[in-house]
Amino acid sequence: MSNAGHERIAEAFASSGKRAALMPYLMGGFPTMAASGDVAKAYVAGGADLVELGIPFSDPLADGPVIHEAGTAALAAGATTKAVLDLGAKLARHVPVVVMTYANLVLARGVEPFATGLAERGISGLIVPDVPFEEAPTLLEACDAVGVALVPLVAPTTPDERLRAIGGRARGFLYTVSVAGTTGERAGGEYAALVARAQDATDVPVAVGFGIGTPERAAEVADAGADGVIVGSRLVRAAGDGEDVEALVRGFADALRA
Repeated sequence: MSNAGHERIAEAFASSGKRAALMPYLMGGFPTMAASGDVAKAYVAGGADLVELGIPFSDPLADGPVIHEAGTAALAAGATTKAVLDLGAKLARHVPVVVMTYANLVLARGVEPFATGLAERGISGLIVPDVPFEEAPTLLEACDAVGVALVPLVAPTTPDERLRAIGGRARGFLYTVSVAGTTGERAGGEYAALVARAQDATDVPVAVGFGIGTPERAAEVADAGADGVIVGSRLVRAAGDGEDVEALVRGFADALRA
């Protein structure tokens, strides 16, 4: 097994210079393909350590309204899976890229060709939230064969035994959902127990996502001991509204350095 993607992700967490690595989410093709390329550059300039790159899909079960609407707009503007993955290849020259997509898009191309396409573009990881643990071995094997980290998700409601099984098979990092439900900005929560429970179940870094919409909230997650913080809806909303995305990302990065 080639470990190129795994190693690059591990290095990004280890060398971030922050209390927790910062991973902003980018909806590929939103508001347009060209504009999403500009957002990607702003993420890097603002201090992102890794980037989660979403491929727009018509039925995104894990996404809240902001990201769902962004994906719908991206598809309407002509975004394609190939175009988004090619954007990922350009972005991967600067930071590790972890693609987030859904099973239909993977299966439509074939598990092995999809994984190979990621590796050929220098993309480090893959998240497929609608592939459950029991159905993941084929995809995991294909990703392992080409050095792409298949990143699993766990939730606050994941039972201990299942959490240990998922954590034991995690690659790259363990995506730890902070709340039950879909993505979106929310009020704060109790993160310390969530993070400790996840870290006890795995040997890879633990990154917390869903509901982290302010630098202060990101700092709370870092204070709770998380290895990484994932910020999505706030930044996607900013991209759609024409805000200064680079300044927003820098605010999150500075909060994690404090």
